[in-house]
Amino acid sequence: MESVSSATESATGNATDSGGAAPFPSAPSPDHRPGLDWRIRFLLLALVWGLSFLFVKVSGEAFAPLQVALGRVAFGAVALLVVLVVKRDTLPRRPVLWLHLAVAGFLLNALPFTLFAYSEQRITSALAGICNATTPLFTLLVAMTALPSERPNRNRLAGMAIGFLGVLVVFGIWNGADVGDPLGAGLALTAALSMGAGWVYVRRFLTDSGHSSVSLSAAQLTAGAIELALVTPFLTSFPHAFPLAQSLSLLTLGTVGTGIAFLIQYGLVRDAGATVASMVTYLVPIISTVAGVIVLGETLNWHQPVGAVVILAGAALSQRRTPSK
Repeated sequence: MESVSSATESATGNATDSGGAAPFPSAPSPDHRPGLDWRIRFLLLALVWGLSFLFVKVSGEAFAPLQVALGRVAFGAVALLVVLVVKRDTLPRRPVLWLHLAVAGFLLNALPFTLFAYSEQRITSALAGICNATTPLFTLLVAMTALPSERPNRNRLAGMAIGFLGVLVVFGIWNGADVGDPLGAGLALTAALSMGAGWVYVRRFLTDSGHSSVSLSAAQLTAGAIELALVTPFLTSFPHAFPLAQSLSLLTLGTVGTGIAFLIQYGLVRDAGATVASMVTYLVPIISTVAGVIVLGETLNWHQPVGAVVILAGAALSQRRTPSK
């Protein structure tokens, strides 16, 4: 994930990042005095999540997709566990809660991070970032299907229709799916769908657990890391080398793009509100596209950024409240 999803705010009652690190923001502390202005942190968060797709691409040059996902989740978990120790907080203890966290860790971290890593072996990081922008639409679609309280209305239905029309534009459907590799794009969209389902699961089973956001998020990432650690040795061979650039990329992807990004997003929700924090969604695909083109020399077909604009317009419309009569 890689972005804060405004659809998640509707589906979970909170702003969340589709990178899967911070689904549990809590109320602000009355004596809290933020240091860095929230506008700067807002831009910093968009930059971190936008660059995550570049880091996935670079890490994949030396490591298998499962290894990229494992390193990303594990480093992120370590970062949050350190914060947990510093804050003198504790991990959840109830077995049932850990079961729910394991499902959330699979849907929001282990599965989508693996799919994104596989997809970026086939498509550009810029296109993967654009596909990630569909997460708010998938979140809303799953929420309306699975949660009785999330009823469809005119704006939601129109927004989803426009958003998924944008997907067809991104794919260049009139040219026979002109995205370079339809399978790679499909994997990225499946990752977005997984995160959408994950946010709805969080709303259903984890939002009222009584634990802090840092505690739940650290536990979720830990669960996701354990899941990946159990399967990765059987499906990949141990890396023969650890090139500096790719290793640093993976370390940054985990600690900064997954761990520290949670802390920035958590602070934004606390200091600026969930609605403001959710707007970072609209900057992430722009940054991922610019980074891919400038840093990696990637090329895009004209319809891919156009489709991204249509997707984001649909996501924005789906979140507009219908005026009460």
